[in-house]
Amino acid sequence: MKELIAKRIKSARLLARMSLRELSNAMKGVVVSHNAIQKYENAEMMPDSKVLLSLSDALGVKSDYFFMPYNVEVSNIEFRKNSKLTNKDIDALKEEVRDSISRYLELENYLNISSSFHNPISDIIINNGEDVERAVNKLLTEWKIGFNSLPNVIDLLEDKEIKVVEINAPAGFDGFSGWANVNIPVIVICKDYSVERKRFTALHELGHLLLNFGPNLVHKDKEKLCHRFAGAMLIPEDTFIRELGSFRTSISINELIAVKEVFGISIQAIMARAKALGIIKDVTYKSFCIKVSQNPNLKMEIGYGQYLGNENSYRFKQLLYRAVSMEAISMSKAANLANQKLATFRDEYVEI
Repeated sequence: MKELIAKRIKSARLLARMSLRELSNAMKGVVVSHNAIQKYENAEMMPDSKVLLSLSDALGVKSDYFFMPYNVEVSNIEFRKNSKLTNKDIDALKEEVRDSISRYLELENYLNISSSFHNPISDIIINNGEDVERAVNKLLTEWKIGFNSLPNVIDLLEDKEIKVVEINAPAGFDGFSGWANVNIPVIVICKDYSVERKRFTALHELGHLLLNFGPNLVHKDKEKLCHRFAGAMLIPEDTFIRELGSFRTSISINELIAVKEVFGISIQAIMARAKALGIIKDVTYKSFCIKVSQNPNLKMEIGYGQYLGNENSYRFKQLLYRAVSMEAISMSKAANLANQKLATFRDEYVEI
């Protein structure tokens, strides 16, 4: 019990982005030094009930948070090297993901749901863009999803046993992926992204999970190849050529908007894909990039079409409603798993 509470105190503190000293100063009703809190986190001391209540108030968590099972470890997380996130942000994001996945797995356990993820393209060694195109074609075939527009990327990923976590992320967050308990793939994206950016980011992170990179590739190469993977998943090579042709000296903005609205891929990603496939020359792509840099609306793609599909993670809530309807869990337990107040969950749950 001491070890569990120790882990939970540290987890809650990291989630709150607080240092030991900041937490000590935020506690009310009791005097606890930052050294004592460190000893709690190291399982060298056990806080009494009064201290736990004060900790829960200061950290903004329910008191039973400290007794929840701590059964998820998230590994192989790699943030972008140009990320502007602070160490506090990174620690908080990791703990938020760990907490979300822990609730997810606990819910699946109540429903006797077990899953095992299989990577259909693990046998393809990725050294260049052509290898990526080949891997995408095999993946689309193995997953039986065809070569046309993907209606909902997040739905697809969750259907393939990949846990997708949407978070309210700080500025500078680009998404990340990793593995929970070694064999459960996890993708994390920002709730506030545009639909097109959500789709591309989720698939970029899927690339990090699935692609078996050659040993000589450096981080920058892997990032570029994951970008190519995302673009290829959204609009495969043969489909792209069918839409825009095999060689172009120029492409109209009207064509780009039409492709964006059908395939849910940004105009800038379309042009990058055209360059990668050799459909446009470097000079054409550079000219486009200059126009983007000179036009803030084009850079943000404001007024340049919009994909009307929906990209949100729904599976957790669907499972939660199923568990309540089947009486596998109580309404209060469901609210706890959803990290909601009971009254809030009661209001949104409608039984027929």
